[in-house]
Amino acid sequence: MALAGCASRPARPVASGGTGGAVGGTSGRRTPPTPAPATQAPLDLDPAAREASVAQAMLLVNTPYRYGGNTPEGGFDCSGLVAYVFHVVAAPATRRLPRSTAQWAAASVPVDDAALQRGDLVFFNTTGAAFSHMGIYVGQSQFVHAPSTGGTVRKDSVDSRYFGARYMGARRVFAA
Repeated sequence: MALAGCASRPARPVASGGTGGAVGGTSGRRTPPTPAPATQAPLDLDPAAREASVAQAMLLVNTPYRYGGNTPEGGFDCSGLVAYVFHVVAAPATRRLPRSTAQWAAASVPVDDAALQRGDLVFFNTTGAAFSHMGIYVGQSQFVHAPSTGGTVRKDSVDSRYFGARYMGARRVFAA
């Protein structure tokens, strides 16, 4: 499976290997210490919106993928899906939400896999860049994302062979 979407440039091979745990301990998914760009303060969204974000993401399953897309009518790329979901359920009145995967990483705080909760963001290296793909964690090692051209928004396992090998970590946008 080649994911050429979201922060897409032409796909480059991703180095395999690494160590670390997995959500639920079911794969060799690594948890590398990859820091996000520290360019803005964390969003600290209202934790009450956590379950609403999961529900909204699930409602968008089967919406077509579109590079640069950020609406149900026009389709979504991965960061457009996340931006739309959080705009609908938790948009802060005085602050713009991030748009790119790197911006989302910079506006969130790292979460240990053992503390991963529904509504947290999961990040992957699908193009040779640490934060080139993302989705919303919905529990039980599953996440919702907009994968690539020709696809639709769908739910996949963080621990799948493809995503487990490219997993870069989880991050949180909700206040503690």
